[in-house]
Amino acid sequence: MSCIFCMIANKEIPSNSVYEDDKILCFHDLEPQAPVHVLIIPKKHIASLDDVAEEDKELLGHIMMKIPEIAKTLGLGNGYRLVNNCGEDGFQTVKHLHFHLLGKRKMIWPPG
Repeated sequence: MSCIFCMIANKEIPSNSVYEDDKILCFHDLEPQAPVHVLIIPKKHIASLDDVAEEDKELLGHIMMKIPEIAKTLGLGNGYRLVNNCGEDGFQTVKHLHFHLLGKRKMIWPPG
């Protein structure tokens, strides 16, 4: 079975994209947990943060540098939350590295 996020990155499954370049894709989550809830994925398949290799440093840096730009275009100047779920206990449901960018509501801690 193919990875659903790889299929989205390869345009085999449509998405409501917010940002795309040659390394990453950002698109709206189908089950938003905030007024703004997008997913940021690398186009390269990496199963989780635990599977990042030395060769992925530039890619991860690129993702981190793009997040504030994406947040700004989404009107998240008052703040946002960035989440990465890793592994079963971390509630990672899609085995492809991804980051949830959430905003436009007051975030609480612990999350809820």
